Amino acid sequence: MYILGVSCYYHDSAAAILKDGELIAASEEERFSRKKHDFGYPTHAIAFCLEEAGITAQDLDYVVFYEKPLQKFERILMTTLQTFPQSYPVFRESMVAWFNEKLWIKGELLTKLDIPDEKLLFVEHHLSHAASAFFCSPYEEAAVLTVDGVGEWTTTTLGKASAIWEQTPDGTPGSQSSNSIELFQEMKFPHSIGLLYSAFTAFLGFRVNNGEYKVMGMSPYGKPNRMDDVYKVFNIGDDASFRLNMDYFTFHKSTKRTFSNKFIDLFGEPRVHDSIFYTPTTHPNKDHPQWNQKTAEQNQYYADIAASIQRVTEDAMLKMVAHAYKQTGLKNLCIAGGVALNSVANGRIMREGPFESVYIQPAAGDAGGALGAALYAYHVLLGKPRKFFMESAYWGKSYSHDEHKAAIEDYGYSYEYVGDTDKVAERMVDDMLAKRVIGLYQGRFEWGPRALGNRSIMADPRGAEMKGIVNERIKFREPFRPFAPVVLEDRAPEFWQDLDDHKKTYPYRYMLAVCRTQPGQGHKIQAVDHEGSGRIQTVRREWNPLYYRAIELFGEATGVPVLLNTSFNLRGEPIVTTPTNALNTFTQSDIDTLYMDGFIVRKDQNKNRTIKKPENTFVKDL
Repeated sequence: MYILGVSCYYHDSAAAILKDGELIAASEEERFSRKKHDFGYPTHAIAFCLEEAGITAQDLDYVVFYEKPLQKFERILMTTLQTFPQSYPVFRESMVAWFNEKLWIKGELLTKLDIPDEKLLFVEHHLSHAASAFFCSPYEEAAVLTVDGVGEWTTTTLGKASAIWEQTPDGTPGSQSSNSIELFQEMKFPHSIGLLYSAFTAFLGFRVNNGEYKVMGMSPYGKPNRMDDVYKVFNIGDDASFRLNMDYFTFHKSTKRTFSNKFIDLFGEPRVHDSIFYTPTTHPNKDHPQWNQKTAEQNQYYADIAASIQRVTEDAMLKMVAHAYKQTGLKNLCIAGGVALNSVANGRIMREGPFESVYIQPAAGDAGGALGAALYAYHVLLGKPRKFFMESAYWGKSYSHDEHKAAIEDYGYSYEYVGDTDKVAERMVDDMLAKRVIGLYQGRFEWGPRALGNRSIMADPRGAEMKGIVNERIKFREPFRPFAPVVLEDRAPEFWQDLDDHKKTYPYRYMLAVCRTQPGQGHKIQAVDHEGSGRIQTVRREWNPLYYRAIELFGEATGVPVLLNTSFNLRGEPIVTTPTNALNTFTQSDIDTLYMDGFIVRKDQNKNRTIKKPENTFVKDL
């Protein structure tokens, strides 16, 4: 049985395909279209999924959309009419979008896929989120928390899920099933933690639905001394219910601004978008090349606000987790929704929360809804038993030896080919020990927003200067932005706290939670130690042999089994997909060496060659 899940038209369009309940392929549309956060119909992602399954759309048993469009249309219509005429711009823009495409998603799916009506199903947005985490987890039972901006009406849910099957004598699932997801508590629009965080994202000068992780990265440089003011615009009770004071927000009635003049009266003038960011905390020695004391102090003010909204968000999530535990009494927790990508909050949930084990699916946002919708249909609507557990995120497209070779030669680069994994890892380590920055491109690209060793830029993490080199010369982005440390799973407790039982730390596999650095270890990994913490990725050999071996050899050479890892892309672009994407990024940046499925391309060996002009794909992150 083949089931295709689809998400589109809001954030991060995607497709995922199951065969008899097991995931075959999944991808965000942006990886193929090269439009960051592409929300259009996922033509390329669907085509990839069908190709990977070896079928046509007519072979699909079901296609499942990740939410119910008519319920979402009802919410937009009702909320804009309630604030009319102030909401006229939102009403006008929404109606144009809806009547052009969003309202007709059913017909579009039926027509483009050429399938009959009975094959098309719709699952509510937050059920898709819940299913995306629970049915990818190893748990038979779990509490569920979903938190995002907004689905149809819902912004947050608490619930419980189970998948307990009667076992036959030979150990296979019997005929009695209890696959279920019950969402017993919810919050509705406009009261939304995701939209609250997005309003502060805009206030702090970053793009909504794109720059929230920058607020999280900025927050360690500030002090949470404005929390009392944040609680004037947001209130949460012990039962995890919460409300926004809508006098401070305009996202429900404006297309241009998410916060009101009253918000500005409380927090001051918004930070100028894309303006330079440095503070006395980021540069205590005042060694920034454009140092100005007044600018640094103003930026510190904004960093304090970032720290305050981040801490309030964390505390709110902890209250929700505590209430979910109180209501369910279960030992496991699954989290999904866009706010589940807040890795600092996730780290606190894992350290301070009451649950023994936490699972977060790597594409926790709207992209993951495509997978969740398919899983919900298979397990709950169709009542089929579980046999899948997502242990890695490598579900994207791979490319052949000949495709890699042809792309390198098309660019005019000389290269070396090494077919032995150990020898490739040795070359990688030699480069990094020589302070070279490398690009690692191999196998199937990752599912979700994190690069996890198949589309990664890597470097020696030991010296603080490497952070600046990679930020400014490779990624072309703000110097305060942190990098993730990647570490051998069994060595992680040496460098980060609370990791003694790594079998219960699933989010660390996907770079979804921040750990506190062990006392006395931060100086060994200065380029990836972000104010005493790190958003780590733990690695096992069986998940990624070359990646693991490179970290292992680096550890043998230095005593530090840790590498700096960041996504293989330029600022404003999606992570690279094809060999051509990788070569384009390699050419435009100061990456020293590209490792591409055994092919090794070195900049210093190609200085006098005529290299193909790269694709003009760089888009500034406005």
